[in-house]
Amino acid sequence: MHIVIMGCGRVGSALALKLEQEGHSVAVIDRDPTSFRRLGPGFRGQTVLGVGFDRDRLREAGIERAEAFAAVSSGDNSNILAARVARETFGVQNVVARIYDPRRAEIYERLGIPTVATVAWSTGQMMRRLLLEGASEEWRDPSGTIILAQVSFHPLWIGHRIRWIGEMTGSRIAFVTRYGEGLLPEPDTVLQEGDLLHVVMRVDEKSQVQQVLMEPPKESN
Repeated sequence: MHIVIMGCGRVGSALALKLEQEGHSVAVIDRDPTSFRRLGPGFRGQTVLGVGFDRDRLREAGIERAEAFAAVSSGDNSNILAARVARETFGVQNVVARIYDPRRAEIYERLGIPTVATVAWSTGQMMRRLLLEGASEEWRDPSGTIILAQVSFHPLWIGHRIRWIGEMTGSRIAFVTRYGEGLLPEPDTVLQEGDLLHVVMRVDEKSQVQQVLMEPPKESN
């Protein structure tokens, strides 16, 4: 697919090189001509000098045939504006914006613009590992009805099958983090000490799922 990236800083350049490595067509937009040096001499994609919310620069970068757009410059306002132009003017459905202010990130997520709030994500990940209490929301769908959350559990759940845990909570266990790596559970995968449970559920079911998992299981599997 063709992907347009606004911003050629550390994140944008690394993203462009990775996407190109995986066989995608990439165009990178940045207002600083020296920033393109980060791409290195082996980069075969397109570089466009200018601002990423300028419609002419976006057209030059191939936005009209792009299947995805990433706004990863150093400015929140620029990223959101570019993301909105890509989606609302050019009809790009897969749009992501990098946001430094977590309060803004939450607002734009609710408006249907997926965001990555770097500081909030890093802090949230650390907090979830330091304070294993309750349910920590990691993702929410644009309608605000479905969430993915890391949910803590009572130690007596250890040793039970992941599928059975999902049945007991009325939710779906999306994956488990084990030894720092994501694991898609098989039907017979057993919860181990140190595992992190990531659960998909409706927002209105969050309290119920959290309550069930924070108490010892009522029956064995």
